[in-house]
Amino acid sequence: MSTLSVKSNAGLFNASIVLILIAALLTPFLIYFGTAQSIVAIWNSSETFAHGYIILPISLWLIWKRRQVLSTLSPAPYWPGLLLIAACGFGWLLADLGDVQVVRQYTFVAMLPAIVISMLGLRISWKMAFPLFFLLLAVPFGDVFIEPLINFTADFTVAALQATGIPVLRNGASFEIPSGSWSVVEACSGVRYLISSITLGFLYAYLTYVSRIRQLMFVLLSIIVPIIANGMRAYMIVMIGHLSGMQLAVGVDHLIYGWLFFGLVMFLMFWIGSFWHENKKEVLPVTTANQESEQVKAVPVSRLFIALIGVVISLGIWPLYGNYLARTSFNPATPILNSFHPDWQPTTAFTDWKPYFAPAKTELYQFFSQDKQALGISVLYYRNQSRGAGLISSSNKLVPEKDPVWFNVGSSVRQETIGKQSLSLRESRLQSAAGPLLVWHWYWVGGQFTSNDYLGKVLQTKEEILMRGDDGAALAVFAPYTANPDEARVVMRHFLDSNMTTLEKTLAANKKQ
Repeated sequence: MSTLSVKSNAGLFNASIVLILIAALLTPFLIYFGTAQSIVAIWNSSETFAHGYIILPISLWLIWKRRQVLSTLSPAPYWPGLLLIAACGFGWLLADLGDVQVVRQYTFVAMLPAIVISMLGLRISWKMAFPLFFLLLAVPFGDVFIEPLINFTADFTVAALQATGIPVLRNGASFEIPSGSWSVVEACSGVRYLISSITLGFLYAYLTYVSRIRQLMFVLLSIIVPIIANGMRAYMIVMIGHLSGMQLAVGVDHLIYGWLFFGLVMFLMFWIGSFWHENKKEVLPVTTANQESEQVKAVPVSRLFIALIGVVISLGIWPLYGNYLARTSFNPATPILNSFHPDWQPTTAFTDWKPYFAPAKTELYQFFSQDKQALGISVLYYRNQSRGAGLISSSNKLVPEKDPVWFNVGSSVRQETIGKQSLSLRESRLQSAAGPLLVWHWYWVGGQFTSNDYLGKVLQTKEEILMRGDDGAALAVFAPYTANPDEARVVMRHFLDSNMTTLEKTLAANKKQ
């Protein structure tokens, strides 16, 4: 058996070891190319996550800084690490079946440190723990925080304006003051500042502090400060607009003011953090010649190649199994949606609103009336779903961003008793120049009704694992009202009492058993 002799001044950075490690690390990029491509696509399309391009170079730089320590250590494959790689692959499979892009991306990136652990061993991996963890910050994650950040920013701004003595009339994330109208939209949520601050906070804490307590405190500071600062930024912009007679800070310039303000806040945060500075000197252990020889003992090349083969197998089985499930679950039939209770007669449309969802396999969009009570229903039935064109997706919304006609005033989860069953649904109040519209919307997945996106994804994944297809439906009933939403609630409750059983049977009849 041939062996690879590793000298004390070579260690991990021996050419053969590096080439084998590079081959192992390139494997997930080849097998999961689509997932890697989706990460880069978001980097390209969103300024919020453009920093993702520099994460890998920074991680490599941090590892290179530790080359003196790493060069004294010899890799030793850690076989249980293959189970960790397999767990990442299985997680990717579940996310792929449920079409949860962010989980696919996280499991993909997590494969890289898992490969390092498997190929090089725990001892070397621990020396690179933070650079390997830092790779996870390349995943474009943060959209889930947008709505809470919008609400916090609106609450903060309105409270600050009222404390200043300015009267405010608020409607959801929009509000009016005597000088004009304002709205907290996605660009004003501060998610860009938050993501940037967290990334810088982790890096600064690692480079500056030794104490885990100080590192944790600074990371928490990097989370709290931008959230509060964004509220102050929004208040400042509204005040500039108000005091200038709506001449300043009402266009692109208010974004410029925002970034300048954020830069000042980051400078102050790092300046404050400098007072916690510690002398961080990397002290190498003093070793005797015998100890050093033990550290860098020869590594059989065959073991590294076997580990590489194990990495390829642990990564490759999951997409293959996913393709098998997709083939066995495919259903070419077209779903059929039946008519509703005869007491409810079809009538003309009273609104042009429709859910802004991806195209469905079958769609029912109809208006009904009974005793002068008007109501609309939308049923979008999905089958053989694909990425970007599925039932549950962040791009599926009742009202698209910057819609010129409709505005979502607010949404909440509501529990309704329909017939003999309790139905969890989301209630949204939509507004247009023609008047308000109340919408109840929920999902049907795996034979169950739910209003929760996460539960819907779990049910969808379970059905696909059991090879029962990926059928699901997005349901919405909607009705107009004048002053009180209860007017619409009574109509919608009455309609569902009459039609829920028929609707449930219709959906179940299309489901693959």
